[in-house]
Amino acid sequence: MLKEPEDIIEMEVTPDLLSAAQASALEMGKLPNSFTGGRSNLAGFVGEFSVLKYLTGSIDQGLDNTYQYDIIFNELKIDVKSKRTNVKPLLHYECSIAKLNTRQLCDVYVFTRVKNDYSLCWLLGFLPKAEYFELANFMEKGTIDPSNGWKVSSDCYNVPIEELRPLNELTKFTYPTVSS
Repeated sequence: MLKEPEDIIEMEVTPDLLSAAQASALEMGKLPNSFTGGRSNLAGFVGEFSVLKYLTGSIDQGLDNTYQYDIIFNELKIDVKSKRTNVKPLLHYECSIAKLNTRQLCDVYVFTRVKNDYSLCWLLGFLPKAEYFELANFMEKGTIDPSNGWKVSSDCYNVPIEELRPLNELTKFTYPTVSS
């Protein structure tokens, strides 16, 4: 579990990474059931390319963007979940997975926060899928999250950043792949 704010990795979004993210976001367009009408695609791809760069040192290999997962790394199917922000994330902030996305065939979730001006991406940490849902607090649409006063816009599952595993542990992590 994350113990110190220093466990959160701050990455500069380089021009080549931003350009690749912009091209991918444009190519993707608006997804069905998108809560933001496609406006978060760029932040999502910035998060994905940042994680890929951290894990592999490159943005050119390993992205396998499907509905089920985004990256294959060490035989792990990784789904990257990103949120936009104006502030450096704190350990008590929450990571969310929409109820609509709980059936994705991934092994691990990695969470990021992308600064609204796309200058920085914070790599928050990861959890294996099963562990995420064991720890998660279900939030129903329309309720007020008591931890931050946010009105929940869609049914979701939340876990505080401090409950995540540090991302540097993912390079040594093995987990059986999802078969169905």
